[in-house]
Amino acid sequence: MVPGGADDRAGGSGDVPTADAREIADAVDCLVHLWSTAAQEATVRLSPHQLRALRVLETAPELNLTGLAERMDLGMPTASRLCDRLEAAGMMERAVHPQRRREVQLRLTAHGRRVLRDVAHRRAQALAEVLRGMEPAERAALTRGMKAFFAAQGGSTGRHP
Repeated sequence: MVPGGADDRAGGSGDVPTADAREIADAVDCLVHLWSTAAQEATVRLSPHQLRALRVLETAPELNLTGLAERMDLGMPTASRLCDRLEAAGMMERAVHPQRRREVQLRLTAHGRRVLRDVAHRRAQALAEVLRGMEPAERAALTRGMKAFFAAQGGSTGRHP
């Protein structure tokens, strides 16, 4: 009997959610590799933190440094250095808030938006290539399963940074 395999579930001796989790973890590892490889093939190479920061700024325009740090669960010095690197690369800019002069907003630049589009396009292409190898019923089941996963973890099926 293979731990986590079909025998583990069929025999009733194993914990079904745990066995499923082991199998899903393997698939997630493959997806993470596919995702990061596609991102690294983009015209501009970004660290996972840099890419995530751009995604956060895309979904929450004009966020301040504190907001970015909170959303990314980073300390303020780390978030500040991350923004320094993104600003130096021309992907985001700092601007004084029009109503609260002491607050600095973080904004994506046109270059930052292009980089995000490039990464998203490459990721979609890589994922589509894998999905083409699946039967339509398998793709539909995967889609239903992912929607159920997002709902169970309290999320939604929308875009996540």
